[in-house]
Amino acid sequence: MEGAVGAIVELLKLIVAPLGKCVKDHRGVKEYMKTLDENLERLNCRKEDVEAKKRAELVPKTKLKKEVELWLAKTQKINEEITIIKQKVEKGNYLCRARLGSTVLEKIQEVEAHYQRGVFLDGVTDYREWRTALQELKSSMKGPNDSGNRILEQLQFSYNRLNDKKLQDCLLYCALYPEDYEIPRDELIQHLIDERIIEGMKTRQAEFEKGHSMLNKLENVCLLDGWLSEYKRTYLVKMHDLIRSMALQIASVNPGYLIEAGAGLEEIPDEEKWAEDLARVSLMSNKISCISSGVSPRCPRLSTLWLNNNILLTSIPDCFFVHMNGLSVLNLSYTDIEYLPESISELVNLTALLLKKCWRLNKLPSLANLKALRRLDFCDTKISQVPQGTEMLVNLRYLNLSTKYLEIIPGSILPKLSLQFLELQAKVKVEELATLRKLETLNWILYDINLFNSYVKLLGKRRPSNYVLMVGFNIIYDEFQYNKIVFLKNCNVNESIPEEYRLLLPEDVEFLRFEECHDVKSLREVSSLKNAIGLKACSIFNCAGIEHVLTSSCTDPLLQRLESICLFYLKNLCGLVLKERGASFLLPPQTFSSLREISVTYCPNIKKLFTLSLLVYLQNLEKLYVSRCEQMVEIIAPDEDEEEDQIQGESGGSSKFYLPKLKILKLWLLPELEILYNSRKALVVDSLQEIYIFQCLNVRRIPFLDVELHPRSLEKIYVEKEWWESLEWDHLEARNYLQPFCIWIRKCTDLLYTWYWIKKKKQLAKSVLTSFSASSLYLSRNHEKVGSTQERNDIQSAKHIQLRMQNNIRDYNSGLSWALS
Repeated sequence: MEGAVGAIVELLKLIVAPLGKCVKDHRGVKEYMKTLDENLERLNCRKEDVEAKKRAELVPKTKLKKEVELWLAKTQKINEEITIIKQKVEKGNYLCRARLGSTVLEKIQEVEAHYQRGVFLDGVTDYREWRTALQELKSSMKGPNDSGNRILEQLQFSYNRLNDKKLQDCLLYCALYPEDYEIPRDELIQHLIDERIIEGMKTRQAEFEKGHSMLNKLENVCLLDGWLSEYKRTYLVKMHDLIRSMALQIASVNPGYLIEAGAGLEEIPDEEKWAEDLARVSLMSNKISCISSGVSPRCPRLSTLWLNNNILLTSIPDCFFVHMNGLSVLNLSYTDIEYLPESISELVNLTALLLKKCWRLNKLPSLANLKALRRLDFCDTKISQVPQGTEMLVNLRYLNLSTKYLEIIPGSILPKLSLQFLELQAKVKVEELATLRKLETLNWILYDINLFNSYVKLLGKRRPSNYVLMVGFNIIYDEFQYNKIVFLKNCNVNESIPEEYRLLLPEDVEFLRFEECHDVKSLREVSSLKNAIGLKACSIFNCAGIEHVLTSSCTDPLLQRLESICLFYLKNLCGLVLKERGASFLLPPQTFSSLREISVTYCPNIKKLFTLSLLVYLQNLEKLYVSRCEQMVEIIAPDEDEEEDQIQGESGGSSKFYLPKLKILKLWLLPELEILYNSRKALVVDSLQEIYIFQCLNVRRIPFLDVELHPRSLEKIYVEKEWWESLEWDHLEARNYLQPFCIWIRKCTDLLYTWYWIKKKKQLAKSVLTSFSASSLYLSRNHEKVGSTQERNDIQSAKHIQLRMQNNIRDYNSGLSWALS
């Protein structure tokens, strides 16, 4: 009897112990997950730090770099595994959650151990020290017993931590800009080159690479904020106000700085503030309208003077520069001056003279004595002749003569210079450009396709490493992500014209834009396109003849390296590829093989974007934008043969179609759109991250989301709440799973949406493009109202408003195009 009882007790132990652990794990799994999330967040913070240091090349190029890559890969794998565990915990039943308790505990230990392995970079510029120092500084500035010495000590501490005089100078230089000013990276680097903070490089490209490296280091120690502005299509940096205060404190000691940028000054500071030991003065972005005739500051050591962005400044007295013999950089850009004083000719140490967008400037003294000049910028001035003495500037490396008033450059000037950068709109012989052996960047507006062809033919493969060649335009555009750009406007590019007049494209062109070229139906008809083997991006704007991008009869391997295609306002566009009668749909194998982005906007007659047959060529597609195509019915439509199979009820098998790399899908204002994807075969988009669907009210299903297995990569779904709730689902659990990813779009919150319907009702007058409302709309994404009452009172003159408006509106269409995408 006792033996039986003992056996029962042992049996109960075998049952109760695991059962107790099961209950404990079930009760604790919620707390375990909370701990796991905290540890994972800490791990991902370290991951971001390591990635930032890796990007900034702070990791030595030794075995350590390999360890970093392995650690990052393991971190990514841990994140993926924990995502799966979270899903199982959320959806699992009682036993499943209980069983996962021990798994979560093991994963907590794994995350902690992996976090500790990441300490191998702590000796390389640890961010936490910077953040701690800044926090201490902020506390000291807010404390009740503020001590100037203590603040300066903290400031000096942060500054000295850089351990690099060039980095310190770079940081101080950023303080010349107004508070919260968004500084274009390239502009800042060019200034650093002017100031010889960046020097010793043989090429302009090497100088810019050095500049980017310096700014990366400042960003990675939290002294600068940096980001990519999609709106401005450029990289920007900005100083935090606390950091700027630090820089101003340090800059106030010898050699001194006088910085009153953006301070609302209506006249220059009193002469007593112009100390003899001043090194740099910034009075940019004020309301200074004139400088008194007797003002002549004694600043023999002054090297940098910024008076730019004083749009009311009309004149500078001749005596103003008399006692500034050491002046090296003079910036008068965005002022309203008509002439430069004669005393400029005596500034023999001047290395940079910046006069960009001095719209009324038309008279200059001789520049013959300024032999130290390395940079000269006359962009958008009113000069009609090359300044006297320009040919004597033997050290000149940067010359911008992009002004519509300058029609011809005399033949005796360019061959005498050693330019690295040249921008111009004037006529010049291509033979003279060929003499510029050191030229790295050429931005040139041409008005003749034959001159363009002559330049391409003459230079062959000796073209600059960066160029923007524009035929038929009157404004230089710069697509920041590409180095070799061709714009063609109102040109005959059809290969059917006589050979001597056919377009000749450079082989290495990376970005190609057609605008108002109405003579071709598809890119297949564009002469010499097959020679553009380096083409990465193509934009087609307002070309009435375009019906398709390519045709199925195309046998040439076109567009093999194309990464992006933008189709805007093509009123006769019918689709991406035309399947011609009697021709196989098979395109050359590498067609579109590199395509990552497709954007289609304002194409009123297109009904089907592309067919299933084209998907096999789009395996690298990452972004798809379609907006304001009034008759668009289907995004991905079936082929004719598939439609026949469906009618006959033939089995197409269980195969699937894939867009394996698609990350972003944007569908905006497509009133007739009904079907996103039309096939009995499933479409798999397992890399999808973001979806935007707005005012596509006839769409009833999202087939690639209405599935049992959803894209794990999905992060956000931007939709209207009412429309989302009206969708039809085969898998209701799919809707419940996706709901947390939704971000509701409210109607009429976007000015551009209002713009669309105003245009739709034909109530938009042409004059809007020259009115204040146009500028306000254009700049609303930057929260700036050029036409506001306050600024009109400040500017005092309608002419100044007009000048600013011209500058803003000229990029209106491109800005609107970006915003609509």
